[in-house]
Amino acid sequence: MNVVRVSANTVLPARREDVRLRTADGLSLVGELSLPADREPRATLVLLHPLPTHGGMMDSHLYRKAAWRLPALADLAVLRFNTRGTASEAGRSEGAFDDGVGERLDVAAALEFVATRGLPDVWLVGWSFGTDLALMHGCLPEVRGAVLISPPLRWSTPEQLGVWAASQKPVVCLVPEFDDYLKPDEAERRFGVVPAAEVVAFPGARHLMVGHSEKVLDAIVDAVAPEVRTPLARDWDGPCEKRQVVIVEA
Repeated sequence: MNVVRVSANTVLPARREDVRLRTADGLSLVGELSLPADREPRATLVLLHPLPTHGGMMDSHLYRKAAWRLPALADLAVLRFNTRGTASEAGRSEGAFDDGVGERLDVAAALEFVATRGLPDVWLVGWSFGTDLALMHGCLPEVRGAVLISPPLRWSTPEQLGVWAASQKPVVCLVPEFDDYLKPDEAERRFGVVPAAEVVAFPGARHLMVGHSEKVLDAIVDAVAPEVRTPLARDWDGPCEKRQVVIVEA
């Protein structure tokens, strides 16, 4: 079998399932669960996407790459979904964007789903707006910790950081050098109130982490499954496919 380079459009083997999450206020949210193809997952990622009013969705580039690669390369389960009112190629979730307030029920629905499926060692992975959702609504007993990509600390409050501090749950912050909202030095200061927080600077990166996908995925795996060797394989010698995602307007 020919060895192929894992590229932006490479989809590695996994058990993939379109899912619908049901919120406590009666909304149906569009999502996808990706599991390792031939074994049980070692840990579970619940992905919270960037701001939907600025194009964020479950297909945002880091998240589709996580779903397409990490079940095969790191034996991780990956749940990605559209928060209320958000659209992607998979469809539009019911409801309307609620500035991070009603989205509390979306996070709860995702966590209830993975609990119902019996998936292990659940981590929240937020990106931009999704980091605020994790900090605001995700410090719950069933959550092992959080990985925050480009956290702006826009909606979340010092009091919510205090909840994470008291919990002693690990919080790993992946902060671009040239972020538009929160640069590494300021992130070190503001997350200093959370003793278990670690700030990882990404030299040369900007908020959307374009060109840094592989290193971001490596850092996620380092946090949630440190027994998996990184950097992850950049080549693949098994079955795979190429896929082009249709970007849907909000």
